[in-house]
Amino acid sequence: MSSMNTEMKSFIAISDIISLLNMASGFLSIISSINHDFELAAILMIIAIIFDSSDGWVARKTNRQDDLGFGKNIDSLSDIVSFGVAPATFIYSCINTTPGIFQAIVILISLFIVVCGVLRLTRYNVIADKLDTKDFIGFPIPGISFAIATFYLSGLFNPYVALILSAVISLLMISNIRYPKFDNIPVIAISAVLIVILILPINITLFNINIPALILLLFCLYYLIINLIKR
Repeated sequence: MSSMNTEMKSFIAISDIISLLNMASGFLSIISSINHDFELAAILMIIAIIFDSSDGWVARKTNRQDDLGFGKNIDSLSDIVSFGVAPATFIYSCINTTPGIFQAIVILISLFIVVCGVLRLTRYNVIADKLDTKDFIGFPIPGISFAIATFYLSGLFNPYVALILSAVISLLMISNIRYPKFDNIPVIAISAVLIVILILPINITLFNINIPALILLLFCLYYLIINLIKR
């Protein structure tokens, strides 16, 4: 073990760079939230999800050998920035309140998002190679960033609903409910087109409601609720 090559180039691969782009998007989202540029913060959270969805695919296509688990660790650490700290900072910064009981609730729910995210990712790392299932145990952690981002971009954002939604999703992340990996190709294709429209951005609104963001939010909520009902 003392003769192990510890140079960074012996660990990092192309898929890890994509994981770092996920983390970078999450960090820039945090900065945007702090600067009260919430539209950009929401879009950056969605971009982080795109990178997170791509790193595993790239690892498989490049035949990544990761006996030491470097890739799994860098992926999880990136995820907690983008899908733990970023949505928590967004919620805290977006819901401005004067000091008092409501501000304390906002802080606690923001902290709850991060705590549940850490627990969710740690459990995944522990059971990933020991459990014979393709399902997610607990709601996938990128889902909270996706729900919050699309909710805000839809134009329907409400602070009270956002707090309740954040708390519920955080609880579902650490639940034992199984969520199947989403493989509905037509819905994935439609979602991809809607995400591109949202990011560019192409303005498709009706009664001041951003239609692509609303549809994506409904997709996310359907996935969250239907598997809860099926339990």
